[in-house]
Amino acid sequence: MVKKSKGTNFRTRKIFSKHPRNRGLPSLSRMLATYEINSQVNIKVEPSIQKGRPHRRFHGKTGTIIAKRGQSYVIKVVDGNSYKTIISRPEHLTAQQ
Repeated sequence: MVKKSKGTNFRTRKIFSKHPRNRGLPSLSRMLATYEINSQVNIKVEPSIQKGRPHRRFHGKTGTIIAKRGQSYVIKVVDGNSYKTIISRPEHLTAQQ
């Protein structure tokens, strides 16, 4: 038998679902948000947009923006005892207060 593959959307039914009143696309201001380098951002995956989505493991984490790459941002996140770099679009990021 072949082992079942576990893709990036494996077991995301609850994480990537929205409340019925909040369904649909987010506002344009969230998509067009700009962030400064070395600023802290929270990674909150927007389920209605699949493009530029980080892995579900980083949902709810806080990271530091290292660089801008095209429309996306390169983010440095602590994952256990090591640092990971994530490339994500601004729809999946929120500024930390």
